[in-house]
Amino acid sequence: MNTQEKISDEIMNNFEFRTIKQEEAKEAAKIERICFPPHEACTEERMTERIKAASDLFMVAIDRNTGKIAGFLNGIATDEYWFKDEFFTDIKNHDPDGDYIMIMGLDVVPEYRMKGLGRALIYNYCEREKARGRKKLVLTCLEDKVKMYSKFGFSKREKCASKWGGEEWYEMDISLNN
Repeated sequence: MNTQEKISDEIMNNFEFRTIKQEEAKEAAKIERICFPPHEACTEERMTERIKAASDLFMVAIDRNTGKIAGFLNGIATDEYWFKDEFFTDIKNHDPDGDYIMIMGLDVVPEYRMKGLGRALIYNYCEREKARGRKKLVLTCLEDKVKMYSKFGFSKREKCASKWGGEEWYEMDISLNN
């Protein structure tokens, strides 16, 4: 996604985009279970651990009308360029000063999908991490999501070595330097 792309005023006015709070870990884990199949979803224990270690790499979209999380994006920082399964399972792979952000998940609650919220999360996350001096965001996705992430500005790299959840993943990235 061109980070200059305009996000609708409706999205920007109806949602607060901010860093997650530790006490929101349980809600985030519940949303993760809604958005991902059980063999891919982050457990509540790992979600809590990830938020404790890298809350500043979570961005939540809070519905201003309900006060609830409508979606979130989260990652860990590293100086490694290629995605590996251990990023999901071992928080020790997080390096707060890393140049690359490995996106662990983009979660949008079903009733908020197809309205631009995922795009707004990506946009705001890119802007924040660019300001922090990060070089790239890297993610893995299933083949049926490649087109969506391409529309957000991510470039397809290749099939990923990751076998997370027994699936075949594609690695994609977006540069934050331009």
